[in-house]
Amino acid sequence: MEKILITGGAGYIGSHTAVALVDAGYQPIIVDDFSNAEKSVLDGLQKITGQSIPCYEGDCNDKRLMERIFSENELTGVIHFAAYKAVGESTEHPLNYYRNNIFSLLVVLEIMEIYGVENLVFSSSCTVYGQPDTLPVKESTPRKDAESPYGNTKKICEDILTDHVKSKARLSAIALRYFNPIGAHPSGLIGELPTGVPSNLVPFVTQTGAGIRNELTVFGDDYDTPDGSCVRDYIHVMDLAEAHVKSISYLKNKTAPLYDLFNVGTGKGNTVLEVIRAFEKVSGKDLNYKIGPRRPGDVEKVWADTEKINRELNWQPKYTLEDSLRDSWNWQLALSKNPA
Repeated sequence: MEKILITGGAGYIGSHTAVALVDAGYQPIIVDDFSNAEKSVLDGLQKITGQSIPCYEGDCNDKRLMERIFSENELTGVIHFAAYKAVGESTEHPLNYYRNNIFSLLVVLEIMEIYGVENLVFSSSCTVYGQPDTLPVKESTPRKDAESPYGNTKKICEDILTDHVKSKARLSAIALRYFNPIGAHPSGLIGELPTGVPSNLVPFVTQTGAGIRNELTVFGDDYDTPDGSCVRDYIHVMDLAEAHVKSISYLKNKTAPLYDLFNVGTGKGNTVLEVIRAFEKVSGKDLNYKIGPRRPGDVEKVWADTEKINRELNWQPKYTLEDSLRDSWNWQLALSKNPA
């Protein structure tokens, strides 16, 4: 069974990707320092997959640890999620974000080179596009100045991959530019576990629906959108996980050096108010929300052109917005019954 290392594999997207890898016949190996994940995730993974997924606890900036992982496992590829990811926090502590997000990629690339592991899938973001001039966003759409240090680390990491491949390194890499991951595993056994106040919309929605938060604020209703609220491309986390499996399979049939990038979204935008209405429909609850002022730095509208990933990776999203919100709500209900 081919082994794939998942850095940050106990996190939101990483844990769902571990499930998708098992379903596809791979053996995931997780490394995570649990700075933004709970160890209870490992129990959820075991229940879903029927197997104990190997996990190394530690920081993938730690070269000695990474060398040990590579020496103890004959790896076919790496999926690199591990990074700090809170946009607001990145503006308050930019040096932490640059040190962690960039150095961790450098360590991964250096150790991959030493051990002859050629296939890498990198977790990038649609934040590299900023507020695009035309929609939908294609992979060829020019990147803009990042709105945050977090977004800038993604741009810099993409540039590092580009330059490394140009140097004729034995590396085949794909950068996946995520749009807005939501949802949870349909079993309700794993899902998004934000620490503190959520920075993403859907956990705030479900926590408000569950009475954990009194009220949800919609930041602005005067944008140039169908109902005045911001538009995003919301993709189910299991569809996103499947894109990583497709990427690994694609790279195995390619000859290094190679670098490519793909948007991962549904190809459709939904407003914040549409998300709220969809949640109310699937949950049967009236959500307590208010309209607030615009939030500085928010992009008005963005959604993906997914033609390239549809064509080249034979990937299509399977879940609807309502599916995603139903799974998020079931996960919230499970959390409320069994707090982590």
